[in-house]
Amino acid sequence: MPNQIIYEHPLNERVRTLLRLEHLFTRITFHLPQPDEWSSRAAISGLLDITNILARADIRSEVIKELERHTANLNKIRSAPGVDGQQLDLILTDLENSTNRLRRITTQIGRGLRENEFLGNIMQRSTIPGGTCDFDLPQYHYWLQQPVERRHADLQGWFQELETLQGATRLLLSLMRNSAHASQALAVAGLYQHNLESQSPAQLIRVGLPEETSLFPEISGSKHRFTIRFLEPSHSGRPNQTQLDVEFSLVCCIF
Repeated sequence: MPNQIIYEHPLNERVRTLLRLEHLFTRITFHLPQPDEWSSRAAISGLLDITNILARADIRSEVIKELERHTANLNKIRSAPGVDGQQLDLILTDLENSTNRLRRITTQIGRGLRENEFLGNIMQRSTIPGGTCDFDLPQYHYWLQQPVERRHADLQGWFQELETLQGATRLLLSLMRNSAHASQALAVAGLYQHNLESQSPAQLIRVGLPEETSLFPEISGSKHRFTIRFLEPSHSGRPNQTQLDVEFSLVCCIF
């Protein structure tokens, strides 16, 4: 199979939040070890974005519910034919450990970051375009000029509060993505529609296209059905739906 570009689309709010958290965790872990000032800025920006997400809802409880749902579903298939019991036990142990680590957190995740006055000042100015300039935040500018070891130590200390959530997010999305195999599908004149079974609602849609393709998918959907339109990119106007039949790989992650 040729190398593919994978496009994902969540079918409920919980998975949407997990994907956004994963995106931000990936940004932070990429930039955090880098020595330059701009990478430190990018890592701080990712921390503040996660802090904003955590302030809007009780993400800890939502993630625990999702971990418990996966645990219950896996226990149901323990005696099913063809199930690798040893591998299943390893996954269940990971789920249990992740659930217990989250339960041991007695305060809302991210509370320490929100109460940090230094980070709070940066967050407040970040709502203004260009608001984190040197003259806006001299203390931030001072911190950015400190030795890389000092900045990395501070960033690691702030990020430590989020590591349990990062591990749970990684585990849940990995289980979803590996819960089903890809099948080949055909979008006639660039359009594909699919009805979902209500008894086994899909959580996540994954669409794969060859790297060399000149199209990209626009996906919309809910727990009942989803639609994929394949569009021709345009750098000067609105993308148009292709009139060609498009073969692609499709995974409906129902776990």
